[in-house]
Amino acid sequence: VYNHMLLPTVFKSIEEEYHHLKEHVQVWDVSVQREIEIRGKDSSKLVQLMTSRDLSKTKIGKCYYSPLIDNKGNLVNDPVLFKLKENLWRISIADSDVMLFAKGLAIGGSFDVEIYESKVNTLGIQGPKSQKLMEKVFGKKITELKFFNFDYYNFQGVKHMVSKTGFSKQTGYEIHIENIESGLKLYDHLFDLGKEFNVKPGCPNIIERIESGLLSYGNDMDNQNNPYECGFDKYVNLDSSINFLGKDSLKKIKAEGIKRKLMGVKIDINEINLTKEEILYNEEGKEIGFLRSAIFSPTFNKVIGIALVDKPYFKESESFKIIINGKTSVGKVCNLPFV
Repeated sequence: VYNHMLLPTVFKSIEEEYHHLKEHVQVWDVSVQREIEIRGKDSSKLVQLMTSRDLSKTKIGKCYYSPLIDNKGNLVNDPVLFKLKENLWRISIADSDVMLFAKGLAIGGSFDVEIYESKVNTLGIQGPKSQKLMEKVFGKKITELKFFNFDYYNFQGVKHMVSKTGFSKQTGYEIHIENIESGLKLYDHLFDLGKEFNVKPGCPNIIERIESGLLSYGNDMDNQNNPYECGFDKYVNLDSSINFLGKDSLKKIKAEGIKRKLMGVKIDINEINLTKEEILYNEEGKEIGFLRSAIFSPTFNKVIGIALVDKPYFKESESFKIIINGKTSVGKVCNLPFV
């Protein structure tokens, strides 16, 4: 369950779909990425209040990965922002109730805005052959679309917004479907034309996303974490004149330094079924962090994961122990993404 909707997580096997995603092309139904729109003369002011990223030089047609921050400097969500018009923003959200957060700020601050969930359902076209498939559907112009940009493309007389984004590092696109009838035809058309590229249905793949260091809100991080702990330093603009919620809190956090950080880990076991946080211990048996996401990686031939590690242990090659199913295993801390 993601944003109060069902998200498919596997069709045949996670590992089989991992290999397919890295070699071919998949069509993902990621309509759980709900899209919130903020419209009105105070829309830019409100959106800036919500994020630590400086949006003062944003441009229409661009996409912006933007952590949303509360008054304590902790994360509320980590969406992608789309600037559709000067006074119209679309926020493609991770798994939390951003619309309620935005409405609360708008009411409290008397902002002149409208906030609503747009009637958009997103299709992800992901994988190294995604551009070839998209070119067959939308024509040569789609190949000119740059990373983290969006534009509008025609399919059978209907324009669809397409962004070069997606929750994988295998290159890809997202089609933001507003016309359902056309979207259903497009869905079938993608599979018809995609046969030569070995197209298959898919979904965000946990092996690929962990290897790529793509953090998942609600899994690796939540409202108890600040952006510095998550490695989002470049999305925190404290020295500019912009006003955002939690700015003073983040100044204090930066001055004092973080006490924990999300890091990659490699564990010398070949299977894991992680249903809760598991404790990491140092050689002396002291707790030094928590494992938050993990999966067996065929590339590294061991379990890899993302862990929240305490200072001073969040450094590369730091050793640790972990107890899984009553057995003690050893591992090492590493940087993200995995290499």
